[in-house]
Amino acid sequence: MQLSIGSRHRNRHLTLAAVAALAFIAASLVVSTQTTELRLVSTAWPPFTTAPGQPRFALDLVEAALGRFGVGARTTIVDAAQFTTALLKGRFDGSAAAWKDAERERTLLFSQPYLENRLILLGRRGADVSAAGLGDLHGKRVAIVEGYSYGDAIDNAGATFVRSRSEEDSLKLLLNRSVDYTLMDEIVVQYLVDNYANEARAKLQLGSKPLLVRPLYLAIRRDRPDAASIIDRFNAQLRGMIADRTYHRLLHVAWIRADVDGDGIAEYVPANDRPGPVAPDHAYALFSTEPPATSPAKKSGFYVGGNIYEEWASVPDSYKDINSQQPDASRSTGTIFRFSW
Repeated sequence: MQLSIGSRHRNRHLTLAAVAALAFIAASLVVSTQTTELRLVSTAWPPFTTAPGQPRFALDLVEAALGRFGVGARTTIVDAAQFTTALLKGRFDGSAAAWKDAERERTLLFSQPYLENRLILLGRRGADVSAAGLGDLHGKRVAIVEGYSYGDAIDNAGATFVRSRSEEDSLKLLLNRSVDYTLMDEIVVQYLVDNYANEARAKLQLGSKPLLVRPLYLAIRRDRPDAASIIDRFNAQLRGMIADRTYHRLLHVAWIRADVDGDGIAEYVPANDRPGPVAPDHAYALFSTEPPATSPAKKSGFYVGGNIYEEWASVPDSYKDINSQQPDASRSTGTIFRFSW
């Protein structure tokens, strides 16, 4: 029997209530002092992994999830050339931001992916950013951040890659015409769109297809007796961290697109329950591929006020008031990055 829209809404609300209840129970079980601390290792890879006090989105997310069930984490930053050896030889318990491969899977247990690295092509306004792959950049000068582990695809692309000090430096090289393009992670692109909307619209051309996609995982050594338990409990926190806006807060984005209720369809989730009068024209997707809808009745909705509304028009007007605490997207309010235009 086909459910009405109202029935589907109620059922999805019940599912979310169950998720919230489980999250509350899990939180109530966290001991007042942490009983376990993981010794983790990573490379310096801002804005995902670096020392405290700097942009470190991946480490912040993992530490927040682990902290919900009483596990602490301390990450040591090593050079890229030392990372694999340090990760696999037993000195550390694992890594909060690891890519998966066959060699690592023999030694490590991997979580569900909690984030993706997606490199987007940026050019100056009017530039051709239709490249479908890195090979399409042959002969171009492209800014990339020094120290990132881009893999063999970069080495074989045929472009001239100009190493920059930071994402901010890459943008400066682009705007002063020292390079033709820059490759920037989509989370940073979303930050630009949210916090420098006018400048980005006037001066940048944003690619729509990621040229490199790699999921990020928490990885723990298999020989730790509690490895499987830590990974299972970590996975159990992720959906609740989307619903309660922990992801928004730590990633510094206004809208996220992610599966809140576990039905395989990604919803649009604002950073608070007063997102304003209009639906978003851009939202940061946690993952580039989402499971397809299983029927025409299933489609993306809007998660507002603890409910999922299938159409923006169905969202109550009380949630569409302008939030006086919401930053004006037309002005720079950046505190994580400092872009000069």
